[in-house]
Amino acid sequence: MATTAEIEAHRAELDSLREIRQEALEHVKKARELHGKRRELMKSLLGAGLSQSDLARELGVTRQAIQKMLA
Repeated sequence: MATTAEIEAHRAELDSLREIRQEALEHVKKARELHGKRRELMKSLLGAGLSQSDLARELGVTRQAIQKMLA
C-alpha cells in the first residue's frame, strides 16, 4: 500500500486522471444523447418514405448498419 508521501508525489497525475475520467463520462453521456437523436431522425425519414437502403446510401454505410442503428 502506498504511503501518504508516495501519493502526494503523484498528486498531479492523480488529479489529471480524475479530470480525464470525468471528461470521458461526459463524452459517453453526449454519445448516448446523439445516438437517440440520430435514431429519431432516421425513424422520421423512414416514416416519410425513405427506405433503409436510401439512408444507408446517403450515410455511406450498409443497410445492416442502419438496422443496427435503429435497434
